[in-house]
Amino acid sequence: MKTESDNRIVMTLDAGGTNFVFSAIQGNQEIVKPITLPSNAHDLDLCLATLTDGFQQVRNELSQKPVAISFAFPGPADYPNGIIGDLGNLPSFRGGVALGPMLQEQFDLPVFINNDGDLFAYGEAIAGFLPFVNELLETNGSPKRFKNLIGITLGTGFGAGVVRDGELLIGDNSGAGEVWLMRNKLYPVMNAEESISIRAIQRVYAKEAGIDVDESLTPKDIFDISKGNKPGDKKAASEAFSQMGEVLGDALSHLVTLIDGVIVIGGGVAGAHSLIFPSMLEEMRGSYKNFKGEVFNRLVQQIFNLEEEHDVREFVKGASKEITVPGSNKSIMYDPMARTCVGVSKLGASKAISIGAYAFALNALDKQ
Repeated sequence: MKTESDNRIVMTLDAGGTNFVFSAIQGNQEIVKPITLPSNAHDLDLCLATLTDGFQQVRNELSQKPVAISFAFPGPADYPNGIIGDLGNLPSFRGGVALGPMLQEQFDLPVFINNDGDLFAYGEAIAGFLPFVNELLETNGSPKRFKNLIGITLGTGFGAGVVRDGELLIGDNSGAGEVWLMRNKLYPVMNAEESISIRAIQRVYAKEAGIDVDESLTPKDIFDISKGNKPGDKKAASEAFSQMGEVLGDALSHLVTLIDGVIVIGGGVAGAHSLIFPSMLEEMRGSYKNFKGEVFNRLVQQIFNLEEEHDVREFVKGASKEITVPGSNKSIMYDPMARTCVGVSKLGASKAISIGAYAFALNALDKQ
């Protein structure tokens, strides 16, 4: 899907608990100056009026009619039908709000709503990490190509989206990719997000440094401490990111087993990948034993870190060889190395979500 050359315009929204940021995308590029309005989350009528006002202001800036509205909005929700459920950070949304149908009625446009993890993954699959990986393989003469992607966002929470062969996996209950509810390896009675989030980094640092959690620093401060760029407990700082990486690696191992695609990491905490990836990869490259004591790899695939040059070389090289076709004098190329890769977003989460919203709307319209 070549969205970068598409002339259709889609109005978009970045919906936060405090502010709504409205914009419009054409050919994967923002074409208006973003309009920021307070979300007014405490008052449903005022919040809905703000949504209408924001999109109307964007519409007034456009020289041609948009073809759709498409944006990320927090769940739980019935996304295909545009109905928002009981939201934690937007308390006025209770009992189900038909947001999509309301906007469709007001603007006479198709409206598409998804969560940010889904749209992040879709943007990376359309114009970010997935094409980057395939171009890397093509440039280096490898016949290997990937079609599936797992997009992970690390920040206030632990989010994800899955794209399979160009299509976003939504699920029958709009619940595909709810990775935050996976079991926590270190604390099995808890979900994974309790160890994969900003609050997790702060909690572990406070515990290891012997301070009250209320005194803990930001993840950026803790990262700087681990690098020796800020005074503090370096060992505690490293442990905070290491524990996050271990639980993340366990969750990703389950996802890769089911999805078998490349993995891209984004979100605010992704900037600390140099501290997260070592324990994450150690977990993914680990092994199991059976009752006979036999050892086997945890994953079918070899995992390569595309943030490391050595791994990049090995990933693109693979293990290609020529084999003969039985009963003939012909031969074919065979690469027996099952592999995938993990890397950091090439777009940044915000841009990936915008492109994802844009591409999702165009893809849906083209199917109609």
